[in-house]
Amino acid sequence: MSKPVVAIVGRPNVGKSTLFNALAGEMISIVKDTPGVTRDRIYADVTWLDKSFTLIDTGGIEPDSGDVILSQMREQAQIAIDTADVIVFITDVQQGLVDSDAKVADMLRRSKKPVVLVVNKVDSVQKYMMDVYEFYNLGIGEPVAISAANRTGIGDMLDEIVKEFPEDADMEEDDDIPKVAVVGKPNVGKSSLINKLLGEDRVIVSDIAGTTRDAVDAKVKWKEREYIFIDTAGLRRKGKIKEEIERYSVIRTVTAVERADVVVVVIDATEGVTEQDAKIAGIAHERGKGVVIAVNKWDAVEKDDKTIYKHTNRIREVLAYMPYAELVFISAKSGQRLPRLFETIDAVIENQTLRVQTGVLNEILSEAIAMQQPPSDRGKRLKIFYMTQVGVKPPTFVIFVNDKELMHFSYTRYIENKVRDAFGFRGTSLKFIIRERGEKS
Repeated sequence: MSKPVVAIVGRPNVGKSTLFNALAGEMISIVKDTPGVTRDRIYADVTWLDKSFTLIDTGGIEPDSGDVILSQMREQAQIAIDTADVIVFITDVQQGLVDSDAKVADMLRRSKKPVVLVVNKVDSVQKYMMDVYEFYNLGIGEPVAISAANRTGIGDMLDEIVKEFPEDADMEEDDDIPKVAVVGKPNVGKSSLINKLLGEDRVIVSDIAGTTRDAVDAKVKWKEREYIFIDTAGLRRKGKIKEEIERYSVIRTVTAVERADVVVVVIDATEGVTEQDAKIAGIAHERGKGVVIAVNKWDAVEKDDKTIYKHTNRIREVLAYMPYAELVFISAKSGQRLPRLFETIDAVIENQTLRVQTGVLNEILSEAIAMQQPPSDRGKRLKIFYMTQVGVKPPTFVIFVNDKELMHFSYTRYIENKVRDAFGFRGTSLKFIIRERGEKS
């Protein structure tokens, strides 16, 4: 199951972040330009009527020079073309049609991707409608008039966006073939790993960070089983500031992770685990995917008897939010431990789809409650009635209780640990939903 990806493209100050926040339903994109991408959430899951999609804000440029703006807009547009199913091109009725709009529109038109042209800041239809018609000159279809700040016209725009989704948007070809996304910072060896698995130099590999151009799907066969490996693209130019490298690698990671069953997060052993690695791995964690941490370039590390423990402890420390992730130390260059990587991927796929009978689950639950009493608050104690598994990918459990407010996060974590002790579930996150008895789903 793969959600369509919708990307927002446009000049600075036309209201991209305002629109993004309006659609995402919360203030998650920093409207004021702040250095560093960590606080700037640039993707969100959006549902309109019965359609769900991943929305990406490609913005984040505020340079002074018009030439720089145009070149950066082209970069943005190219990322949207490479990764999105539908592109939302946002313009500003109050600034009118400008040269860079026309040039980017030309690029989008040639891409043959569906484009929804949006004219923002139409605070009054009577006042601005004649100005909206000017945008027909871009030649990319009928402009949709909205005001992102006032939340007007957004429904019409969403109708146009979902119209462009393919009929089988939620169906993926070869659905029975496991999909593995290979993600990580630029230059950690993602493409080298895929080339080694394929046995051919299909993806451009170079020592310059960000030389992979487009996301590449590759079919790999190992021990009679087929896998689809999704490589995430690097950047088109190497003269990028750090924030943009982070931003664009996050965009491409989101689109690849969205399609995958298992995510292999590649870390450079010579550099060690970084905060950016933690952020990239966090995307897979949030989406409930199976996760394997592949520590690459292991052959280039000087070792003693404690090296592997030091690396393992450091990775577990930085990725403390995902203690379930599996760890494999490999070398894409020499092929060292690649069979182990496949074995780990297979084990994670199995755990992602593992189902546990309700009776067995409740035996574990009873034991857990007997060993550690549920918490109480102001004389009222939490009562847990029963637990049942309701889904897979990730394994999802519903726990029925007398009062949701009493179910403290730490007690949910305690029950999760007991479930993991009993059934493993290595490599996959688990989702717990707390409900009061009689509450409708």
